[in-house]
This record gives sequence, C-alpha cells and structure tokens, in this order.
Amino acid sequence: MMVTPIDPITFEVLRNTFEHVCRRMTVILQKSSFSPILSENLDFSNAIYDPTLRLVGQTANCPVHLAAMHFSVQAVARKFGIETLRPGDVVVLNDPYDGGTHINDVTLTMPVFHEDVLIGFAVSRGHWMDLGGGGPGGQGFGTHVAGEGLRLPPLKLYRNYEVDPDLLEILLRNTRTPHYIRGDLQAHMGALLAAEDELQATARKYGRATLLQGMDDMIRYTERIVRAEIEKIPDGVYEGADYADSDGITDAKVWARVKLTVSGSNLHVDFAGSDPQVAGAINSPFANTTAAVYTALQFFLAPDAPPNAGMFAPITLSLPDDCWLNARWPAPVVGCTTVTSGKVQSAIWQAVAKAIPDLAIAPTCADANWFVAAVRGAGGRIDVFSDIPAGGWGGTPYNDGLNVTLDPLGNCTNMPAEAAELLYPIVVEAFDLRQDSGGPGENRGGLGARFKFRFLNGGELSIETSRTIEGSPGVNGGSRSPVQMLLQEYGDGRREIIGGPRPDGTWRSPLLSSHKFGPNEAFEFLSTGGGGWGVARSRDPERVREDVIDGYISAEAARRDYGVAIDPKTVEILSDETSKLRQQA
Repeated sequence: MMVTPIDPITFEVLRNTFEHVCRRMTVILQKSSFSPILSENLDFSNAIYDPTLRLVGQTANCPVHLAAMHFSVQAVARKFGIETLRPGDVVVLNDPYDGGTHINDVTLTMPVFHEDVLIGFAVSRGHWMDLGGGGPGGQGFGTHVAGEGLRLPPLKLYRNYEVDPDLLEILLRNTRTPHYIRGDLQAHMGALLAAEDELQATARKYGRATLLQGMDDMIRYTERIVRAEIEKIPDGVYEGADYADSDGITDAKVWARVKLTVSGSNLHVDFAGSDPQVAGAINSPFANTTAAVYTALQFFLAPDAPPNAGMFAPITLSLPDDCWLNARWPAPVVGCTTVTSGKVQSAIWQAVAKAIPDLAIAPTCADANWFVAAVRGAGGRIDVFSDIPAGGWGGTPYNDGLNVTLDPLGNCTNMPAEAAELLYPIVVEAFDLRQDSGGPGENRGGLGARFKFRFLNGGELSIETSRTIEGSPGVNGGSRSPVQMLLQEYGDGRREIIGGPRPDGTWRSPLLSSHKFGPNEAFEFLSTGGGGWGVARSRDPERVREDVIDGYISAEAARRDYGVAIDPKTVEILSDETSKLRQQA
C-alpha cells in the first residue's frame, strides 16, 4: 500500500469515478425496476464502501438512506464476518434493529473482489412497495414492529450470483405486490453488478493499491473540508426543537429536542430532553436518527464536498436510552423515515439558525407525506398505489423557498399523473399550487400543493404526515406556514376533513391506516409550505405585488401578513395605505 497521497490528477479521476459508479447503478435500477415507487418516485439509493466499511461514494438519491446504509454494511460484517464473504454473495436485510430503518427499505450488499482480494462493497437500497403488515405498504400503525411486515435479518439471498429460491419464495409470499418483487430484485442485482464491473475495471487500470489509497485520501479530504466549515461556526451551544403531531395512538405531541455544541472543528449533537419511546409507529431506530442528523447538518457544512465517510467523522451524537429517537425492539417504526426524520432535521435547522443566522434556512414542510392505497384493479387483483405529494421549503437568506419540492431527506419525485392513471384504477384530478401556503417572511417560504385523486373502484388509504397543528416554523423573525389538511370527498359531493383541524374546533390525527374510500370517492391533501425567513413586513412591496399577480399569495394575505395594500382592480400598490399599515406593525 502507498503511504503518501496520490497525485492531484489521479485523485480527481478517482473522485469522479466513485461518483460515476453510483450514477450508473442509479440509472440501471431506475430503468429496470418494476415497481413505480422505484422507477417513478426514485425512492432508492446506491453507494460504494471501502474494505473497512467506510462510505466512499454515492449519488444524489435519498439522503436519509445514504447516511444510514453504513449501518447495513456493518450488520452484514457482524453476521457473516468479512473474511467469509465470496464473489457473488449478496446479503439482504431490512430489520430496523439490525442495520435497517423501516421495513420497506430493503438493502442489498455485495462484496467486490479483484484477483481474490476484497476492494470494497456495493450497496443498493430501495423502498419496496409492500412486505405485508397490517395495512397497505406496512402502514398498519399498530404498537408492535411485527405488524409492519416481513422483517429480514442479514441473509445471503445470492451465492455465487445465484438467487436462493427458498428465500425468494418467502419474499413473494409475504407481500400484496408479488408482481413487483422479482423484477425489482433483478434491478437491484443489475445495479450491484455494474458497481462490481466499474470497481474491478478501475483496479485493473490504476492498480489495486492506487484504488484503495484513493478511497482513503478521498475520505480524509472530505473530513478536512467539513472540519474547516465547523470552525467557521462560533463555539457555543445552540438549541432547537420540533414535534410530530401524534404517534397515531394518542393525540399527544411527540417532541424532538436537540442541543448542538460546537467546539473548534468538532460538533456534538445531543437529544437529551426528547420524548420517550412511544406506542405508535413513529419511533426511529438509531441508524435512521443518525442519518437525519448527518444529512441536516451537511446542508450547511459541506454540500459540495465529495460525499463519503469524511462527512461523519467530526460529528458525534448522544441519544437517551428511553427515547423515540433511539427505538428499541419491539417498537413500531414505519413512520421513522417519512415523519420523524423531518422533525429531527427541522429541530437541527432551528438550532443552526441561532448559530449562523445569516446563513440559516427556514425549515421545510418536514414531511414526506407518504401515502399508500390498496386498490382493486383489472380482474380483481389487489394492487398498491403510493405517492409523496410534496410541500414547500423554507425561505433562505437569498431568496424565497422552493415551491412543491420533496423534503430534503427524501429527494424523491412525485408520481406523474399519466403513470398513476395508466397503472392504477384512479383519476388524478388536481396537483396545483396552494395559495397562501408559504410562511410569510422577508423571503417567503415556498408553496405547498393541493393534490387530489379519485378511487374508481374504492380502496383503503394509509398515510404518514404531520404539520396539522402548526405549520412550518420561520427563522430570523419569519412566520409559520398554514397547517396541512386531509379531506375525503364522497360520491354525492360532500366533503369531510379526515386529518387536521375541523370546522367544529376538533382535530383529527393525520396518521391514517386503511381508511376506507368507496367507489368514486376522492382523497384530497393540502400540503403546507416552508417557513418564512426574516420579518414579513420587511419584504419589498413590489415583490409582494408580484406574488399577488402570480397567485402565490392573495390580496388579503398581502395586507394581513405583509402590510401591503393592493388595488383589487389594477393590482397596483396603494402607497399611502401601505405606509400606514407598515407603521402600525
């Protein structure tokens, strides 16, 4: 092995090679997978690791996957021992308490060899549409993880590149969607084989020693960048908090409280004071919470550095033993990636806003809004339709937040209406911007959306979401966005709020499991926007007017939130009245 860093040109070639490997894995998985949650929603991730189990390269897939997948590789090593692995072995797992996060996220790990010497690991994780459980997609919202579907410890699914037919049969018999399983598995295997091919070719071209040295140099390089960025933050202790509306069993809020301690080039994250483990299915295993922490911080530390294990080294983490963010068996966890991760991120972003207010970003809607619907298609076959209607991101120091963009921990996409209607017995009736849904601020929060689809043959819908008590918080004097709402429209046109605040003053939990919809009934979801950045009445009145023209905010909101009076006929600013309104603030 070389003991000095490789030259800059080779370093740059290898940096791009590691990213290219993962991009190739991603293209193969997307283009060849069968289930639309992979091919359309892109709810998957691919990465490569060095022989010592350190992340070397990844591509822009799901951040909450990527920062957690090293726990999967470590679980494989614990179970089998690295020295026992052979070419063509592929280990599958999804156990939240043994290297996984929630049960739907299935991880496949394959060792890669060059001339019988281990040179790394290829890892592919995907959200599989359904692995059983009490509700479609595992969203049963019970009080035991067993109700969320088939839980797989690390198991050798492939040996010498051949699938184990018995394990495959178990997978096929424990899902509502067996028609997706075989094709998705082959797509994952194609991604792993592509990584093997690329890493072996790199070892042949540059030599195994150079490849391994390049992996080590890359990790050290990223760590230096991250440490340099942490040193720019004033030493101190900074706190933030956010909450999930409910655990689905009781109506009590569930709080994530975080304390960031910055000391030189080190950053410690402490969740002391967060709520205990809860009965409902929003508990988060250690791997998932850790991933949310790493991802939330990298937005501010080194988003452009090569993504690898060097990102993690300067950051340490403390979690209480009895804590919903440090779940222990048999706690249910299906909502950990889609509800809880967002609250961890939001709490951290609010703490960061106190440390570096000029660079802070207001929290996003902080929910993936993941729903799953069991529908009956042609020939009576039960199928599972899933989507993730996005909300808005928070305002930034430089501009307004992004409109209708999936939460940053997911980085997935919504399913195109054309694909949804082709594959399932539904009609998508709306997916448009929700006026006044961004948090008011000098830089406004991005807007949420109105999403509506109709069941042609009826069905059952489960959903994980939050932000129905309060909207996304603002920073630096910015305001909250409005709350999210879930509605059911009956065949006769009647509408009922089935999640969120109701006209009679009551509130319904937005965590629904197998909620029944009859034929020709519709589900409508109103997502919220991001929080505002800065005081709303400091916003340039001309920018407020442009928002009214674009339909982003109403004339009423312009007056109420921004102190800008707009002539309803000419859509011009009423200067004298605006001056009076702003003086009253």
